[in-house]
Amino acid sequence: MFSGIIEALGRIEKIEKEETNVHFTVSSPFTHELKIDQSVAHNGACLTVVAISGDQYVVTAIQETILKTNLGTWQLGDKVNLERCIQLGDRIDGHMVQGHVDTTAQCIEVINHQGSWEYVFKYQAKEGFVTVPKGSITVNGVSLTVVQSEVDQFSVAIIPYTYEHTNFHAFQVGTTVNLEFDIIGKYVARYMSLKQG
Repeated sequence: MFSGIIEALGRIEKIEKEETNVHFTVSSPFTHELKIDQSVAHNGACLTVVAISGDQYVVTAIQETILKTNLGTWQLGDKVNLERCIQLGDRIDGHMVQGHVDTTAQCIEVINHQGSWEYVFKYQAKEGFVTVPKGSITVNGVSLTVVQSEVDQFSVAIIPYTYEHTNFHAFQVGTTVNLEFDIIGKYVARYMSLKQG
């Protein structure tokens, strides 16, 4: 379980394909604190640490993960948002995030508000993919509050700290991002669909 509060930016150092799996070598400022078999969210996708060497560690993504996330677009040198799982007893500053990416979205507009930025994302509408104004959404692992909400798109506002300390500063029109919708909203949508069916 995660909170959507990014700890650090990691850098993709190596990409190796093995049959349908992809091994990513990532460097990070907290690699020395990691352990084998630990869960780390990468752009919101929970991956397991399988090897550690110096300031670099390796995670493996299976085909299912590659198909449902933006991991397949990663290139050497790309920066990814990193978060280790929450510890019981810690404050949760974001919201409850599972690290299970629901789908991807495309950035369709970036609005500079002279001190903050508003990003608009479009995704394929589907049952359970629900946003509401002032509700929670996870974009590339970042816990955010929805500003504008429509059936297949939404916007979020980004403050300078988030802009600088996550990979939002690299987003432009056309950038593909990972989305995890609020778990409560997904349960409510599922319940309503079963009740109507």
